[in-house]
Amino acid sequence: MTGVAERPTVSSRVVSIARAAWRAEVGMWQGLYRWLFRRPRVPAGGSAFSYHSPILTILVIFIVLSAVEIPIVDLIVHPWPWVRIPLLALGIWGVTWMLGLLLSYLTRPHAVGPEGIRARDGAHVDIDLPWEAVASVERSRDVLEKAPKVRDEPHGRTLALRMQDETNILIVLERPVTARLGDEVVEFDAVRLWVDDSDGFLSAVRTHIP
Repeated sequence: MTGVAERPTVSSRVVSIARAAWRAEVGMWQGLYRWLFRRPRVPAGGSAFSYHSPILTILVIFIVLSAVEIPIVDLIVHPWPWVRIPLLALGIWGVTWMLGLLLSYLTRPHAVGPEGIRARDGAHVDIDLPWEAVASVERSRDVLEKAPKVRDEPHGRTLALRMQDETNILIVLERPVTARLGDEVVEFDAVRLWVDDSDGFLSAVRTHIP
């Protein structure tokens, strides 16, 4: 029948979850690599703008608690090597993964440069917004819990890269732009994002567009 979307099968869902897990794993190791070798992903001549401050405290708490948990669990299961070794490996991997997640935010900041704006969300999203596609950039605070990543707004279909359900910058586009989000390619007319230093971000933008 036409006009009826096919429901995803169990196998397709499993494949999609596996792909997402693989991308997260690769992104974690890339974050560690870029931090160790001081190679943040910022275009030549561009300025970097962080966006991790709303989640920094939560991530640090999880990392510290997970690191403290490793020796405690190891002490409890020490008499049973067949239990101790897998739990030790799992604990170390968990701490490494969360550290890599934090570093993926640190090493992949938003960027404003001669070619345009790069909007990012850790290792998951990296969107190129060339200046010829940008109509306006403004301060616009928006807080929505459990909001979809893409939704319709007065200025068109809008992609929101939220930090703790919040954004503070709105980029309206001259023309629709497409980007890959996981297994999907989406088209949008505007982008909302969170920037820790919104004043500095807008100042950098004004050096390229009025």
